[in-house]
Amino acid sequence: MKFLLIAFAITVLPDLYIWSQFIHGQNIWWNILYWIPLALIILSLVMGFWGGVAPTFFLNLFFVLLLTTAIPKLLFAAVSLSGRLVSYIISPAAYIANVVGVAVVALTVCGAIYGLTVGWRKLTVKDMTISSQRIPDSFNGYRIVQLSDLHISTFHLSPQTIDKLVKMVNGLNADAIVFTGDLVNLTPDELDPFMDVLSQFKSKDGVFSVLGNHDYCIYGRYKDASVQAGNLKEVIARQKELGWDLLLNENRILRRGNDSIALVGVENDGTPPFPSYANMPKALKGIEDDTYKVLLSHDPTHWRRDVLPNTNIDLTLAGHTHSMQFRIGDFSPSMWTYNEWGGTYYEDDRVLHVNTGTGGNVPFRFGAWPEITLITLNNK
Repeated sequence: MKFLLIAFAITVLPDLYIWSQFIHGQNIWWNILYWIPLALIILSLVMGFWGGVAPTFFLNLFFVLLLTTAIPKLLFAAVSLSGRLVSYIISPAAYIANVVGVAVVALTVCGAIYGLTVGWRKLTVKDMTISSQRIPDSFNGYRIVQLSDLHISTFHLSPQTIDKLVKMVNGLNADAIVFTGDLVNLTPDELDPFMDVLSQFKSKDGVFSVLGNHDYCIYGRYKDASVQAGNLKEVIARQKELGWDLLLNENRILRRGNDSIALVGVENDGTPPFPSYANMPKALKGIEDDTYKVLLSHDPTHWRRDVLPNTNIDLTLAGHTHSMQFRIGDFSPSMWTYNEWGGTYYEDDRVLHVNTGTGGNVPFRFGAWPEITLITLNNK
């Protein structure tokens, strides 16, 4: 209901304003043409959530129309209405605002088209160094590649991007590759075209992964709850088939000579409506207190809720937010929902990195480009 109210405010209200000010009174064909995009938005929304036929297609259509028509109209309406209000004081303001509004629409549509065609495939390597005197000498210079949020069905539209991703990651010559959740969107069969290529990730110590909220397959429509449980089991089995070491509230000790660090992985730990299955005591079992620890946890809110107050984990790697797949400078809509939504955060000597993800729920990204994070450990 909250989503529907927001969708109504974004789509219908701006359309009513623009129609009443600029379209009403034109011939019937202009009026019919004007309302076609809104009709398609409503149809795609209904079919995507309740139609039962090709829901992914209709949801993608909804977001394409939202980005290319509804949001530009919203921005124009906001600028135009502001100008009309100011025109009571400065008479030319209404005309100037309409011209500015048209320019804003043009920029927004161009940005949306770029994000829908190029941005979501623009793989970017983010190189960063994590420094701590707790890192053993043998792990100085240790390289970890973090990937997150593949949402693999998105790449059915561009399978060659996954080929490119694997080549880029393998070219970084990592000591370890970690994946912090959301391998699929809805069901494990999304992986069918990609099993071979995803099994080709290579690093010295292997590929380690955890589950994200989507990996529990809770967003599909099921007449029988056992189907969802079966899908979860298959997602787990598929990761093992890929040769990935899936950590379900477990840890692995990585060794270099007499030195070691701990890689800890928990199941998804989110706040409602996201599932919470993490068991931190179980995940930390057997690790010596003074060992340098790297935690894989899908949801970054876990860091402040549990990791900081209840553990001495040094470095936490998370994903989940995608930075809402939109970022300009230091701004992203994610900041309205998450305290830590993209990038690296510090609390004394404790560190959280939120990877902005590689895939997404829809094939669109602007500014928050698909991220490959290369982390180098440094004890100097």
